[in-house]
Amino acid sequence: MLTFAPIYIFTLVVFGGKVWGQVGNNGGKMSLSDINCKNAKPCINPNKPHEDFSGKAYKLFDGGGLYLEVLPTGSKLWRIKYRYLGKERRLSLGAYPVVSLADAREQRMEIKKLLAKDMDPAQARREVRQGLIRNAENTFKAVALEWHEKQVGGWSDNHANNVLRRLKRDVFPYIGNRPIANIDAPELLDVLRKIEKRGALDIAARARQVCGQIFRYGMQTSRCKHDPSVALKGALQSKKTKHFAALEPKEIPELLRALERNDARLFARTRRAIQFSMLMFLRPSEIIMARWEEIDWDAKEWIIPAERMKGREKHIVPLSDQAIQVLKDQHEETSMLNTPWIFPSTVRPLNHMNKETVAKALWALGFKGRMTAHGFRAMARTAIREKLEYDPDIIEAQLAHKPTGANGAAYDRCRHMDKRRAMLQEWADYLDAASRQGQVIRANFGK
Repeated sequence: MLTFAPIYIFTLVVFGGKVWGQVGNNGGKMSLSDINCKNAKPCINPNKPHEDFSGKAYKLFDGGGLYLEVLPTGSKLWRIKYRYLGKERRLSLGAYPVVSLADAREQRMEIKKLLAKDMDPAQARREVRQGLIRNAENTFKAVALEWHEKQVGGWSDNHANNVLRRLKRDVFPYIGNRPIANIDAPELLDVLRKIEKRGALDIAARARQVCGQIFRYGMQTSRCKHDPSVALKGALQSKKTKHFAALEPKEIPELLRALERNDARLFARTRRAIQFSMLMFLRPSEIIMARWEEIDWDAKEWIIPAERMKGREKHIVPLSDQAIQVLKDQHEETSMLNTPWIFPSTVRPLNHMNKETVAKALWALGFKGRMTAHGFRAMARTAIREKLEYDPDIIEAQLAHKPTGANGAAYDRCRHMDKRRAMLQEWADYLDAASRQGQVIRANFGK
C-alpha cells in the first residue's frame, strides 16, 4: 500500500530567489478557501484538532509561502515567507478580512515577480513606503506654500494675500493633496476649467500662470520633473482685454458736482476718500490702507512704505494744498477714534475702510459702469497728459509704475520729485476749476 507524505512545495526562482512554504491539509484541502479563513477560530487548529492551542497561534498555509496566522486574540494576519540570498525572510501582508484571500494571493504573485528580478521584496516595500512619505511631504499644496513664502518678500501684502486666497479657493481643494510630481496637464486643466465655467476667465489665466511658477519651483527643488501648465497654452478661453471704467476729462465736472450735491448721502469720510483718490490717483489699496504715521506734515509728503507697494519700493508722494486740507478735515473727524488709519471703517474704526466702499459709493452717485475706484488712475493720466501737457514719465512716476529705462527707480525719485509736486498741485487746481465749471487757471510751477 502506497502512502503519501504531506506535500511541500519549493518554487525555484531566477537568480536564487525562492518562495516556498508548506501546504498543509487545512482540513483535507490543498489550499485555503474563503470559508477556511472565515471559520478559523482562535485556539482551535483544524490541522491538529486534538491538540490544545490555548494561548498559541497557528498557521493555515495556502502555498507558495503564503499563510494565515490565527492569533489567540482572534486576529488573523496574512504573512509570507521567502528566501533571498540564502536567508529566510518574512513579510506581513495585512489583516484578514481587510486583506482578502484574493488580495493576499495577488501580493504573493507580486513578490514572486520581484524575486524573479533578483529584488528583495522587503527592500522594495521600504522604497515604496519612502516614496509615499515623500509624496505626502511634496504635495502640490506643500510646494505651493513653500514657493509663496519665498515670494512674499518681493510682493506687496495685498498681492501676496490675493495669490494665497485664490490658491486656497480655486486650486488646493482639487489638487492640493496630490503629489506634485504626479499631476499632469489634463488634471490641471480640469481645475482651471472649474474656474473658467463660472466666467472668471482672467482668474483662470492667472491661476495657470501661478501654477506654472509653482511647478517650475518644484522642478528647481527636485520635487517634480515637468511643468504641465506649459502644455495648456491656448487651452483656456481667450479673455477679452478689460480696462477699468474711467471717466473722460470732459466728464470730470459731472462727478465733482455729484460729489458736492451728495444726493446719495455718503458719509463724509467716504466722500473724502473719493476726493483723495482723485487728487493722488494711486491704487485703491494704497489709499484705503494709508496710515497717519506715513504723513510728513512739514514736508507735505506722504511716504508709503515698500511693503505696501506693489513694486516693493518706498513711494514718496507730494501733497497738494487741497490734499493737505482733505487730510486735516479727516483728522479732525477721526482723531477721537484712536485709529491708525486715515480712512477707517465706519463700522469698525480699528480696521481700514473696505476696498469696495469707494466703488459702491460711485455706483450710488450714478456712475456704475462708468467709473471705478481704480479708474481714477486712468482718468488722471489722460487728463494730465491732454489738458496739462505733462511728460508721461512724470505721470508714470506718480502712478508708481516702474521705469522701463536703464536708469531705474532712483532716477525717478531724484529727478521727478519737484516736477511731480508741481504736477499734483496743478492737477488739484484743475479739479477745483472743473468743479466750478470754470476755466482752469494754470499754476505757475513750470515743467
